[in-house]
Formats: sequence, structure tokens, C-alpha cells
Amino acid sequence: MPKTIYLANPYGFSAQQRELLLPPLVAALESLGLEVWEPFVRNNQVDFAQPGWAWRVGQADYRDVVDSDAIFAVVNGAPPDEGVMVELGMAIALGKPTFLFRDDFRRATDSEEYPLNLMLFTGIPEDGWQDYYYTSVADIADPDKALARWARQS
Repeated sequence: MPKTIYLANPYGFSAQQRELLLPPLVAALESLGLEVWEPFVRNNQVDFAQPGWAWRVGQADYRDVVDSDAIFAVVNGAPPDEGVMVELGMAIALGKPTFLFRDDFRRATDSEEYPLNLMLFTGIPEDGWQDYYYTSVADIADPDKALARWARQS
């Protein structure tokens, strides 16, 4: 049974981003033998005209974070998407392995060491945190980085 990874991302809100940005990320994660849980695909098949739809989507996303083996969070933006930050925070609190993806060159921090708010790195080891941080889709398959090492572990 493959390991599952929750792909926290803001790309499902835009048809163009959903069609152009998500597929390469999903393919790169799947190339490592992972089963990708993308929340817009898994939990957004709801009737938005029905009361309570937002609560149901949030609960389904929460269950997926809890039930997944790890999280891969797209942290583009300045600041990154609020929903992704909540999902990442839940995963960190649950002790899930966390991996960050940012191909956005803008700085989003006051820290000299980290390219983002330091709290996003609390689920990542202090030493070698760069192995858990990805700046391109091509990096995802790098066999020497943390995600590929984690995917290979039984």
C-alpha cells in the first residue's frame, strides 16, 4: 500500500491554476510512489447552493490531513494561502512529516535564515531543513532530498 501525502495548495480555486499548476506537482509526487490526496479533487464535489457546504468541505479536508501519512504544502504567496497554513499547522501538531514547496522568489519573512515565517519550519528538523524545502517541481524527485528518502522508507 503506497504512502499517502496530502497536497495542501491554493490552486483549486482557479481553473487555469488547477489545469496548469496542479498536474506537474501531482505527477512529481506520484513519481515517488506516493498516493496524492489533493483536496480539491477529493472533497470539493459539493453543491455550493446547499447550506453547510463550507463546513463539510473543511471537515473532509481535516479528516484527510489526519488520515494522510505526510503533508506537502505549497507555500507560495506573501503571505501564503490561509487554508494551506491551517492544514500545515494541523499536520505539524499531529506530528506528520512536512515538506514545503515554494517557487515564489518573494521574501515572506523577517528571518535571515528562513525564506518564510519561521513557524512554517517547526515540523522540519533544524539541521538540514533545506532538504524538506523545494523550490521547483524538478526538485521533488531529487533522490537525495527528504521527500524521496521518506517515500523509500518502509
